[in-house]
Amino acid sequence: MATTVDKIKDIEAEMAKTQKNKATSFHLGQLKAKLAKLKRELLTPTSSGGGGGSGFDVARTGVASVGFIGFPSVGKSTLMSRLTGQHSEVAAYEFTTLTTVPGQVVYNGAKIQMLDLPGIIQGAKDGKGRGRQVIAVAKTCHLIFIVLDVNKPLTDKKIIEAELEVMGEYKISSADIAIRCDATIDDLIDVLEAKSRSYIPVIYALNKIDAISIEELDLLYRIPNACPISSEHGWNVDELLEQMWEKLNLVRVYTKPKGKLPDYTQPVVLRSTKCTVEDFCNAIHKTIVEQFRQAIVYGKSVKHQPQRVGLSHELADEDIITIIKR
Repeated sequence: MATTVDKIKDIEAEMAKTQKNKATSFHLGQLKAKLAKLKRELLTPTSSGGGGGSGFDVARTGVASVGFIGFPSVGKSTLMSRLTGQHSEVAAYEFTTLTTVPGQVVYNGAKIQMLDLPGIIQGAKDGKGRGRQVIAVAKTCHLIFIVLDVNKPLTDKKIIEAELEVMGEYKISSADIAIRCDATIDDLIDVLEAKSRSYIPVIYALNKIDAISIEELDLLYRIPNACPISSEHGWNVDELLEQMWEKLNLVRVYTKPKGKLPDYTQPVVLRSTKCTVEDFCNAIHKTIVEQFRQAIVYGKSVKHQPQRVGLSHELADEDIITIIKR
């Protein structure tokens, strides 16, 4: 019986030998849809009645999570140790890290979880190594550090991006589709897969800059979304954290008890997609919403300083808030 990987290869082979023209466009579209379904099946863990085996994912902590992806022995674990102080097995040979190693960074008052994932290999999306598990965990992160060796960054970047592509399945038996732009079949599949397709921001951590020249370093800075670093020496790690903060787009909100000064030492950190006053209240304690009367806000989110707002008001980074209860 043919495996899922075999089916994928058969479809890819058929697509490669099918001539692209108006007569074959429908057939190619069907093949692409089948391919998307099969690739998603590869990335979806199958249920089984038996137990056994330790879990690969870890319990999530903090306001956001960052996954470390890269080929074996590019310095992911060294970078993890440098950022978090969390020991992750380090050696100059492949597959030193065999499971997810969690750690935490506190940056601008936000607790951010770091996940050192096992080295990814070419063919991971087809089930090679622990690739399916690595990709499944990476899909749940809010940001990915793709750690690359500066000696071959573009080659490795292309391979890893191909492995991390997320394909999806959709179940529509009949539909009328109106297209009001110059769209391809790939664009249509992308829209249909919107719920299962994940788009996660990425920073390319170009590691081992201690082994290259200044001229080569200048070229690395021209790669979009890249941050040249040396995890061994700690060079430029501060810039990597700054880029991380910008990509995560978190919102810090400072509390101000009535009649007192704001507390700038312990902000309540929210995600930019869930940063209403109600989200703020729930982050402290869910019972606050039940007793809520109004909030007094200072900062960029309000027109007047201060301004009274309700639960649906969206807060901005570094706003100051006082909650008035009933």
